[in-house]
Amino acid sequence: MKRTLSIILALVLIVSLCACTTDNTDKEQGKLKIIATIFPQYDFARTIGKDLCDVSMLISPGTESHSFEPTTSDIMELADCDIFIYTGGESDSWIDAMLANINNPNMTVISLMDCVDLLEAEDDHNHSDSHDHTDSHDHGKMDEHVWTSPVNAIKISEAICKAMCDKDPENADIYRQNFNSYKTELTALDDSFREIAENSVRKTLVFGDRFPLRYFAQEYGLEYSAAFSGCSDDTEASASTVAQLIDKVKAEQIPVVLKIELSSDSIATTICNETGAKLMTFYSCHNISKDDFLAGETYLSLMQKNAETLKLALN
Repeated sequence: MKRTLSIILALVLIVSLCACTTDNTDKEQGKLKIIATIFPQYDFARTIGKDLCDVSMLISPGTESHSFEPTTSDIMELADCDIFIYTGGESDSWIDAMLANINNPNMTVISLMDCVDLLEAEDDHNHSDSHDHTDSHDHGKMDEHVWTSPVNAIKISEAICKAMCDKDPENADIYRQNFNSYKTELTALDDSFREIAENSVRKTLVFGDRFPLRYFAQEYGLEYSAAFSGCSDDTEASASTVAQLIDKVKAEQIPVVLKIELSSDSIATTICNETGAKLMTFYSCHNISKDDFLAGETYLSLMQKNAETLKLALN
């Protein structure tokens, strides 16, 4: 509610300022102006668009996306863009309200959740048992972390490429060439994960953290045990949940306990201290740290790190 009110107030201000705005410099230079909410779609767009597009990220590196509130300048930038890319779903309902009040009929809007087949979101905060994805869930909620599967990343990137081609047909051949090159890399990444999963001695991942990786796990036939579901707001796991995870790691001699990026490692560290397992980070790519962003990390490079981590976790 607070976030929606902030958006409404900002939109009122935009109406009073729009007469004073000038054309974007990049538009004058013929570049497509693209805004993405978070890192995955931002990285897909900049990889395909390269120097032909001005691609920016609404939620900056290192920022907690679930508590983000757009500024007036953010909304003004959005009102002037050619392509807007967001995840969709329940956590992005504030964006739907914002888009409904922006008068930009020429803007192309891409929702990642419209590009792929969806999985139902976990509705139980205690996920210390392995999952085979056949449990009963709340059918009103769908898991939003669609980009975590490289197969989905290909589908999403293709939709972004199509939007670029439609908006800028003069450079369509370049966008398609860039996409095809990227698709080759993503396909190789998918093959790598598939080979690791098929040839591993175990199939279960243990996360002393949230688990926003159901699309990844389902794609490669993996099971998982985690302290919390998806992007749960919980920060403390129950003693029984931690105990169950510890028992599982000991019983199955699981060598690696995982956490996700930009997250506390307290639960995972506790499990490791009790079991002797190694603590490692598995990147969901939901967002990226400022240091990693400045170092030039990409969805592809982070996922390649995940492949190395997966080898250790499953063997």
